[in-house]
Amino acid sequence: MERTVSEVAKLAGVSVRTLRHYDAIGLLPPGHVAPNGYRYYGRAELLRLQRILLLRELDVPLPSIGRILAEQDDEMAALRDHREQLLRERRRLDAVIGSVERTLQGLSGDQSVGDEEFFAGLSVKRSELQQDLTERFGPGVGASFEEAVRATKGWVREDYERMADEGRRLLLRMAAARARGVVPDSPEALELTELHYQGVLELWPADATGYYNLGGVLLDNADQRAMIASVDPELPPWLSAAVQAYAVRKLGYRP
Repeated sequence: MERTVSEVAKLAGVSVRTLRHYDAIGLLPPGHVAPNGYRYYGRAELLRLQRILLLRELDVPLPSIGRILAEQDDEMAALRDHREQLLRERRRLDAVIGSVERTLQGLSGDQSVGDEEFFAGLSVKRSELQQDLTERFGPGVGASFEEAVRATKGWVREDYERMADEGRRLLLRMAAARARGVVPDSPEALELTELHYQGVLELWPADATGYYNLGGVLLDNADQRAMIASVDPELPPWLSAAVQAYAVRKLGYRP
């Protein structure tokens, strides 16, 4: 059974424009094109579209998808590979979610998380963030993170809970501003971001470059993004843009 481009778009949950784009770049040609210009897709094209959409879910770029599909002729083997990738990603996300939940429980005063587990989890998160910073921006930025560790030496659990409470209240204000349509580089957003920057300075003497780079970390680091999204799922990209705008406009950073 063959289907029109509109039928395939509805079936797969994509737009007709997307299917036409896939055709234009040679990623998903229709089974045949009628004399009147109508595109028709058969089972082979539907299976190929399924593989394309699975790879897109894994954030594989379109050029790479074309190469992958060209190298994999065995449909079953290809789908098994995709399933394994999805299972690995699910396990990774489950681990991240569990870690974030434990951290949120601890920072919100949940006494079911003992102090030993609380500080052990905090140490792991710090190490992971430092490794991420080092991989992204080089050993200099990663090493400067040690200053944050030294700045909080001697803190007790109540200090971290106070910091988390202040941070959450600021994120709620930012989320409210975003919901009202405030754009990240507006004067109001920059005023809120000034509070964020001052909070960062309490823990880490971030210069213009460091603070600008932090904007990318807030968006791309899974743990950081998850904690911000726990306040507002749409806040991470807004805050990332606001931090980078502040670094450019107020701190003099030049990309």
